[in-house]
Amino acid sequence: MSAPGRSVAGSAVLITGAGDGMGRATARVFAEEGALVAVTDYRSETADAVAAELQGRGLAAEAWRLDVADPVEIARVTNEVAERFGRLDILVNNAGVSGFSAIDSDDYEVVWARSLAVLLTAHQRMVRAALPHLRRAPAPRIVNIASTEALGATAQDSPYAAAKAGVVGLTRALAVELGREGITVNCICPGPIRTGMTQAVPDEAKQTFAHRRTALRRYGEPEEVAHMTLSLCLPAASYITGAIIPVDGGLTARNA
Repeated sequence: MSAPGRSVAGSAVLITGAGDGMGRATARVFAEEGALVAVTDYRSETADAVAAELQGRGLAAEAWRLDVADPVEIARVTNEVAERFGRLDILVNNAGVSGFSAIDSDDYEVVWARSLAVLLTAHQRMVRAALPHLRRAPAPRIVNIASTEALGATAQDSPYAAAKAGVVGLTRALAVELGREGITVNCICPGPIRTGMTQAVPDEAKQTFAHRRTALRRYGEPEEVAHMTLSLCLPAASYITGAIIPVDGGLTARNA
């Protein structure tokens, strides 16, 4: 067996929710490694800004507006990306929304439906749309971004936790189903990360939480999640599939 490569240079990667936070960091990391990056986001202006930033540095990136709750847009954009780059090797399902609501809240059904649509149903739709292209790739990779909320929940987050737990199950099932084709499917569960979703949490509260709950006693940075995503997408990561990997500073490992 020849030594597999440790570079994604020339590979085409589609990243959902790439306009901010972990998605934006992932776009930067892949572009810096020489990949062709499809920056997709619900907000066209943020996707455009990220792509323009990368292009300004001489890196290969294009922007698409994509609402992952819309199956028609998913099919259109995925095919456009593959046509534009001439290939599609890697899919990173990163797009997300907050999904916190008490079980007896008046808006619970709305939050539940939105959470499952964006955080879970969209993942399988993206995979289904990308699959014909991934099957032609030399080292096809799928990475789903879940959350440590899939492994241990917080009060009033049942829509979010249920959707993220579904991503874990979907990842394992697809890893088994697609493994015979050499398509790897893995899942990252970020813990407390400095993103738009946690921006409203005061710094003092962040420090207190991290000190009490994580082994590293700090919040993580989006780039730290992005580098794990990159690692799972290397050609050399050919025997890693069905893995559920916390990137959480030791939150799930710490008892007290």
